[in-house]
Amino acid sequence: MVATGTPVWNLANGVTVARIALVPIVVVALVLDDGGGGWRWVAAALFALAAGTDRLDGWIARRLDQVTDWGKLVDPIADKLLIGGTLLTLSVLGDVPWWVTVVVLVRELGITAMRFAVLRYVVIPASPGGKLKTVLQSVGIGIFVLPLWTLPGVVTVIAWIVLVLAVIVTVVTGLDYLRRGWQVRKAAG
Repeated sequence: MVATGTPVWNLANGVTVARIALVPIVVVALVLDDGGGGWRWVAAALFALAAGTDRLDGWIARRLDQVTDWGKLVDPIADKLLIGGTLLTLSVLGDVPWWVTVVVLVRELGITAMRFAVLRYVVIPASPGGKLKTVLQSVGIGIFVLPLWTLPGVVTVIAWIVLVLAVIVTVVTGLDYLRRGWQVRKAAG
């Protein structure tokens, strides 16, 4: 439920804005790594911090009655910026295949466009499946941010398993969001 009279600029939404601000710092840390792994650890820590703020801002919003339509709209965009920026960088660096990045970004951009298209009728909040998708993407991509060449091979296997699961859930939930968007549009006439 959206709190009546809740200002857009509140603690919960401030945490969301902080997550957005961390995205370019994660990307720069990834690019700065020269193969030694030090900057990758920095990028991984910042990525984990940014990904963790997704749960924090939602908790704060519900706990302090700071849920806003702006937050419901911008929170998923912040997730997409973090996931998309990191995935693009990992693909440029050759760590994640481009097909993964393309599938994820096409889904994310498509669903964001659909959400904006139905915005005049309703704000479509993240579904439980969408939240699972975000967790799987964050964990899978977060592992790929690590300097995998310095870690036991099983970590790379786990990274791939989680990333493939994330891609599957990304596609399935994308289709579900399209169905929901179509229903909203159809009901609106």
